[in-house]
Amino acid sequence: TGGDAPGMNPAIRSVVRCGIARGLEVMGVFRGWFGLINEELKVLGHRSVSGIINQGGTILKTGRCPEFAAKESQGRAVNTINKFGIDAMVVIGGDGSFTAAHKFGTKFNVPCVGIAASIDNDINGIDSTIGSDTAINTALAAIDNIRDTATSMERIFVVEVMGRDCGFIALSVALAGGCEDVIIPEIKPDMEKMCHDIVQGNIRGKVSWIVVVAEGAGSAQDIAKQITEITSLETRAVVLGHIQRGGRPTAFSRDLALRLGEAAVDCLLKGKKDLAVGLSGGKVTEVDFSTAIKKKDIKPDYWYNLIKTLT
Repeated sequence: TGGDAPGMNPAIRSVVRCGIARGLEVMGVFRGWFGLINEELKVLGHRSVSGIINQGGTILKTGRCPEFAAKESQGRAVNTINKFGIDAMVVIGGDGSFTAAHKFGTKFNVPCVGIAASIDNDINGIDSTIGSDTAINTALAAIDNIRDTATSMERIFVVEVMGRDCGFIALSVALAGGCEDVIIPEIKPDMEKMCHDIVQGNIRGKVSWIVVVAEGAGSAQDIAKQITEITSLETRAVVLGHIQRGGRPTAFSRDLALRLGEAAVDCLLKGKKDLAVGLSGGKVTEVDFSTAIKKKDIKPDYWYNLIKTLT
């Protein structure tokens, strides 16, 4: 995987222990595709994954590996697979990891099953990914704290959350946090209308205002500056950043990770490949990689309209 998500460690624990219980030897590849190229592997036993169920991050580390697209790097990865006698792979990650697994597995006939883990919750065909619940709760706790000081100081705050191409985190925390507005990549913002609403709220005696912005839709600093210029009201910017990736996974993220780890192992034992497992409709679901890597429709208009209705 390229980016971590809270709940990856429970997923690793599940894959290892379910695999061992089914008579398999399980190896961990460190730093994602980079580790496969450079033979950074280790056999993982029952005790190797003890005490990690409540830990954020991943014991296998992460690593973005653009060089994996090169023919030479893929050849080295195949050599590693042959050298260590690897029969199949479980790939924990998001759309980037799944795209690589789909291309590599298809090209070299390596059975790959993905476990959907992404704080952005942007995997098509899957309702919930590992880590998204934890990231949302982390961001929500920060916004609740910001609301306290925003009310005390009677100020406007623009809070930037993660979400390069998908506004799911922003929409979720804006709704749950009772925030007044949200800016996401999927909907072009109307700054004039937003600022008009802020001014009207100020006239009515509204003492605080929080705008949540997904990182892919703009910079919190730039948006705060625009609001101040248009409204003449003091506006502060807060960037939550990587705190959303870390922290102890919630019960939901852990339970989901443990269920998906087992599902991934069982899929491979049944001869299934080139697919990802995730949660949809409350059930563990299998989605072909070719579908999972497509752009996900998060129904932004519904979320946005509800947020504005409740403001």
